[in-house]
Amino acid sequence: MKKQDKNQQDVDVFGKAISAYFHQQDETDIIVHSPDFDDDIIPVPLLFRSYKDMPPLEKEALKNAKGKVLDVGCGAGSHTLYLQQEKNLDVTGIDISQGAIEICKLRGCENVKVQDYFELENEKFDTLLFLMNGTGIIEKLSNLDYFFEHSRKLLKKDGQILIDSSDLSYLLDPDEDGGIWVDPDEGYYGELEFSISYKGETSSPFSWLYLDYSSLELAAEKNGFSCVLIKRGKHYDYLAALKSL
Repeated sequence: MKKQDKNQQDVDVFGKAISAYFHQQDETDIIVHSPDFDDDIIPVPLLFRSYKDMPPLEKEALKNAKGKVLDVGCGAGSHTLYLQQEKNLDVTGIDISQGAIEICKLRGCENVKVQDYFELENEKFDTLLFLMNGTGIIEKLSNLDYFFEHSRKLLKKDGQILIDSSDLSYLLDPDEDGGIWVDPDEGYYGELEFSISYKGETSSPFSWLYLDYSSLELAAEKNGFSCVLIKRGKHYDYLAALKSL
């Protein structure tokens, strides 16, 4: 697998939006573009939400986080701050956005850094935390084996991965029996391509993986991990815990 796609950093969209909101209360939306869907938005205040405003899956993940935690793709630091301040855990937040990490520090995150997850080495954690469609950074189904291989190196004995995602099969047209037909030549339906823009600046396209639970479970078993479904959400989303066997 290639290293985590850093195309998002050619224009630090998240960093600029997070910084503008923190310093000027500028609520200009981040725009999400995809060849498969109409444009969507990410409201920047969402990235600063408090625990009480987080969805149930995120609350459940934070409840289950323990020991030394790595918050992957920490953004503006909301999960990192909660684990640090409310649970008194040793938590490290990483993100590929320089601007986001700068704001994390200003918000009080004690241990955050600009870091590509797939380049992180020589550290061990009790919990690897991947939220807000945490499977996204895997990018493609073909990268799942490498994800498990790399994650195993970062886990302490009896460590866990807490990860969420969504099953996008609901977007496919069902047949007359209620099933779905997937064209194998079209690739996996959860492999999408996006770009993001903010105030007229647009990132390069990047790959993003939405992974159904059955596929995650099969990949975990193949790679010597247990996979437990912790909670299902209301919108075809779920939270899972993975442990190396």
